[in-house]
Amino acid sequence: MAKTPKTKPEDTIASKISRMLAERIVRGELAPGARLRQDHVAEEFGASHVPVREAFRRLEAQGLAVSIPRRGVRVADFGLSDVQEVAEMRAALEVLALRHAIPNMTAAILDEAEAATLAGDRAMDVRQWEEANRRFHRLITAPCAMPRLMEAIDGLHAASARFLFSAWRAGWERRTDTDHRAIIEAIRENRHDEAIRILTGHVQWIGRTAIRTPMGTTRDAFAIVG
Repeated sequence: MAKTPKTKPEDTIASKISRMLAERIVRGELAPGARLRQDHVAEEFGASHVPVREAFRRLEAQGLAVSIPRRGVRVADFGLSDVQEVAEMRAALEVLALRHAIPNMTAAILDEAEAATLAGDRAMDVRQWEEANRRFHRLITAPCAMPRLMEAIDGLHAASARFLFSAWRAGWERRTDTDHRAIIEAIRENRHDEAIRILTGHVQWIGRTAIRTPMGTTRDAFAIVG
């Protein structure tokens, strides 16, 4: 019997570092353009530079960091084209997942999705809303039973969260998501093509808001709000 390859300790450390840095980037604690210093990160995590460099490579692979000659590794910036790309990818992949999920959908799952929608309506800030919104989308797509597809969708939702937190650090207003309810109702009533049509448009809904820069000026920020 072949032995299972053992994970090297530095791989485990690199995974931990990349995961925690990714969370900070997604939450907006590390701003676009901020420099990621190897020595600072190594000191914080009590690690050598080897796993830190590997963690940086993983962040680059996820599109969360970029290596710039003579400027080091920095948190990746993004613009409207990046948001549009993620929105189109989400539309394609979530629709694919929903098509395969519908035959496995149960009343209990739809009840949970309805509860997630209500939680989103009641959210008092953008983080609560994002958590409830992500839960809704995962509930209606996870029954597809396609783990690779769901892994890709989870990555796109992480990117969506980053856009959202960057754009709406403050000034979030409570909202009622009629699309979520329409999707649930369409699935319950076996109007599957309609549910898919609504979802396609829903995840490509891009909002715009003005945010203040560190220089005291304002600029437009974009995020997927579906």
